[in-house]
Amino acid sequence: MRRTVITASLAAAAMLIGVVGMQAGSASPLKARATKCNIKGDQRDLGASYVTSLKVRGTSCAKGKGITKAFNNCRFQNGGANGKCNHKVGAYSCSEHRYDAVKGVQYSSNVTCAAGGKRVWNTYTQNT
Repeated sequence: MRRTVITASLAAAAMLIGVVGMQAGSASPLKARATKCNIKGDQRDLGASYVTSLKVRGTSCAKGKGITKAFNNCRFQNGGANGKCNHKVGAYSCSEHRYDAVKGVQYSSNVTCAAGGKRVWNTYTQNT
């Protein structure tokens, strides 16, 4: 009887660990299903000093490059190298997180643009 209780307890614990593991693994399903775009040769042509990465979900890499370039053009039209884009880029709403800033020299940024279920993620470094 005691062996059955221990076996049942171990089985329940294993199932719980499996469920928790599945939930933890699905914490970031959007980026997990994203397509990494090849930007080699385009890094300096997408509107920032250097676009360092580009991923898309629900759209093409060509569209992602266009959204990235339009976002960076919007930034420049609203304050130059330090500018911010505060309106939609086409149908996409974009948010930005700047980090690793060296005032008067450069900063890096993560950008997420979303339109419905479509996503474009990019990172860039901007010389100021």
